[in-house]
Amino acid sequence: MSSALPLTPAPGAAPTGARWWAQARLEWRLLMTNGEQVLLTLVIPLAVLAAVTTLDLADIGTATPGVMALAILSSAFTATAIATGFERRSGVLKLLGATPLGRSGLLVGKVAATLAVIVLQLVLIAGAALLLGWQPPAPPLLAVIGLVGLGTLALGAWGFALAGLLRAEATLAVANGIFLLLLFAGGTVLPVDRLPGPLAAVAGLLPSAALGEGLRAALDPTGATTPWAELAILAVWAVAGVLVAVRTFRWE
Repeated sequence: MSSALPLTPAPGAAPTGARWWAQARLEWRLLMTNGEQVLLTLVIPLAVLAAVTTLDLADIGTATPGVMALAILSSAFTATAIATGFERRSGVLKLLGATPLGRSGLLVGKVAATLAVIVLQLVLIAGAALLLGWQPPAPPLLAVIGLVGLGTLALGAWGFALAGLLRAEATLAVANGIFLLLLFAGGTVLPVDRLPGPLAAVAGLLPSAALGEGLRAALDPTGATTPWAELAILAVWAVAGVLVAVRTFRWE
């Protein structure tokens, strides 16, 4: 006697990890289909590296970690904020809001996909810097991984939060404005000690400066060190950004 197949409906969400992984793969595909964005993401940091070294604004050992920090800032904060803002305006995110994914799942998916792009950026920047004569030391690998991971999470979370609070057009303007401010006065490409005294004191507490100064310390050709203070600052910004993003993000 054959047993009957169970026909009782059993609705339920997929496991949390499976939902996050599926969203991360989707976000990666969306990023890769935007050719112009990918081109700008990869070309702009390389152009800045060439400009800074050509104009003698910094030597290659100082410029390379700074440009790496710039790449993380542009991809994790600016690109995430703008893309999420326009997705929210188009109504795409409203549909996701009705699924078990949740705000945290959407944030994890975006940060994970962005991190994959950033790894590609850093490989290309390092390759270009080596061609320009960069001679990096043997860095504290865990510190570099921590800086890149925490920096991506912190900046990505705040970009996500910004997109959830403002209209798409306002997000575009504010995100670009913050990017330019952090680029020139946030300790990203150039060290904080080159800024005026009061500005340097404030900039040193920003995630952009913590990321830039931390990478410069970890990749210093004269002697790599573990930037504990910068890691701590990024951790605080990351925790605060995630809490704000998850609590305040609006689907529409």
